[in-house]
Amino acid sequence: MTARPLDLICLGRAAVDLYGEQVGGRLEDMVSFRKYLGGSPANTAVGAARLGLKAAMLTRVGDEHNGRFVREALAAEGVDVSHVKTDPKRLTALVFLGIQDASTFPLVFYREHCADMGLDAGDFDGTFIASATGLLVSGTHLSQPATRAACHRAIVLARASGTRVILDIDYRPVLWGLTSPGLGEQRFVASAEVTRELQAVARHCDLVVGTEEEIHIAGGSADTLQALRKLRQASTATLVLKQGPMGCVVFADSIPAAVDNGLRGPGFPVEVFNVLGAGDAFMAGFLRGWLRGESLQQCCTWANGCGALVVSRHGCAPAMPSWVELHYFIDHGAPTARLREDQALEHLHRATTRSRAWPELVVLAFDHRTQLQEVAARHGHGEQSIRAFKRLVAAGARRAAGERDGAGVILDERFGDDLLPSLTGCGWWIARPVERPGSRPLAFEGDAELALQLREWPAEHVAKCLVSWHPDDPAALREQQLEALLRLQAACIATAHEWLLEVIPPREAPRDETTLALAISQLYQGGVRPDWWKLPPPETAAEWDRVGAAIRRHDPYSRGVLVLGMEASEEELERSFRLAAPHAICRGFAVGRSIFAAAASRWFTGEAGDEDAVDDVARRYARLIALWDEARAGTTSAQAVS
Repeated sequence: MTARPLDLICLGRAAVDLYGEQVGGRLEDMVSFRKYLGGSPANTAVGAARLGLKAAMLTRVGDEHNGRFVREALAAEGVDVSHVKTDPKRLTALVFLGIQDASTFPLVFYREHCADMGLDAGDFDGTFIASATGLLVSGTHLSQPATRAACHRAIVLARASGTRVILDIDYRPVLWGLTSPGLGEQRFVASAEVTRELQAVARHCDLVVGTEEEIHIAGGSADTLQALRKLRQASTATLVLKQGPMGCVVFADSIPAAVDNGLRGPGFPVEVFNVLGAGDAFMAGFLRGWLRGESLQQCCTWANGCGALVVSRHGCAPAMPSWVELHYFIDHGAPTARLREDQALEHLHRATTRSRAWPELVVLAFDHRTQLQEVAARHGHGEQSIRAFKRLVAAGARRAAGERDGAGVILDERFGDDLLPSLTGCGWWIARPVERPGSRPLAFEGDAELALQLREWPAEHVAKCLVSWHPDDPAALREQQLEALLRLQAACIATAHEWLLEVIPPREAPRDETTLALAISQLYQGGVRPDWWKLPPPETAAEWDRVGAAIRRHDPYSRGVLVLGMEASEEELERSFRLAAPHAICRGFAVGRSIFAAAASRWFTGEAGDEDAVDDVARRYARLIALWDEARAGTTSAQAVS
């Protein structure tokens, strides 16, 4: 088969999952929920994309906030959303889920007249179906006449174009109207109608995947071996029987005398924390091999590895492993069966599944609090004037950066809380400080616990923390600061926020070209793994090399370094940019007072009006962006010549 633009099209459910955060109780007793992308085919699409497949979603979402969330979440994972249609008359599906105990996972589906069940054959054509190596059909979409017709049409087009057809039985009796709405977790109800519809599709499939209960319904028998034989009579597809912790069994040809005589794919010995979504991960892992021509044994290994990772975590789509993470787990295992407690594995998951790439950032940092208070006080101004000035800085930032990719701000809540909502959701990179200004040892602002504080933040906001750190600091001071940073890191992980660590050695301490690299290594050795670093500009290429080597050695998946300004002049910043630009570990700059200090001085004294201040900030920020772009372009040109 010649290469096609897509590896996989996933047809079917796309929803919002609301997962109860309290573990060990009834769904009735849940008081807070985490919002995730959900729906079995959507989960598989995310899983496939994270494993390196080119996946697309074929579904509908509502013309509302949840629909936009589903579309954006899929797109952020690299899933093709060109055929995620917006239905103006239906709402996006919703599911409430919980983790009660090792065998009880209550869930309630809100799918009455939902958007994805509005899918029809007019939502796609033969060209789209033919663009993929495989078409995955979800069994739920066979439960209603209109969506069933759409599935059959897609299958006909797939067979005509040589696209391989996969059936995920995905049997939920409640979605076939076989139980009351409150029994969403029930996995099996016998139904001749369901069996008939599943077999009608299975006869046209190349691969059919299901749990034991799902094989029972597809085969029309409560005896697994008998069900497999009946399914084989209806279909020549490769049949995959998922067996949870025991792994899986594959039947490529005739059904043997015993289930265990099929091709076995052993499972991984891990603690079962949450079964929901594990089957979708299994499917993604299996298809990563099957669609690329790998052996069935290899397909089983990847499938079971993906299932083991997801069964150990909270949530479905966000728990899907990356390709790097899957191989690490298969090659190295874990020191504990409770995989979510393996810090190395969890860091790898977090670092390799970040939803947005930021190859370059040009950031205006105006999170300054103490400095602006001092300037304002000297000229008889108070808090409201500081807030007003920060609004002018934000206006200057917008004017200078416009729609530029990688534009961003660092802005505090104390004087910028009214600005943060207007900057959020616009595609900008946004960070917020958490440290108490000037604290050494490090202390945090606010009275609330960090995790409680960060839970109030939008998911896209990055926690920024400045720490005054020198490799020669007393051991007791280092330990105290390290403990604070680890608390921040834990809070960021718990609330799914990235964090940036700004490291500035004390001005009075000696600094040479080893200082920053040693400080970085000490922090890593203490267990600190920030997503971003913000550093004073290294002064030589050798110092940059040391910094880059220290970060790559400890965390090759770090987002990278932003250089700060240190109140440097434009000429000094231009020099530091040219020195930084050739080093891949540097992703841009985060500069503050070099941009707004002059405007602040003139505005607070009354020498400049609002428009003058905005213009001055915009001009200086735009100039620094241009200098950075020129430095990067010069590096690219030099590399091209060499």
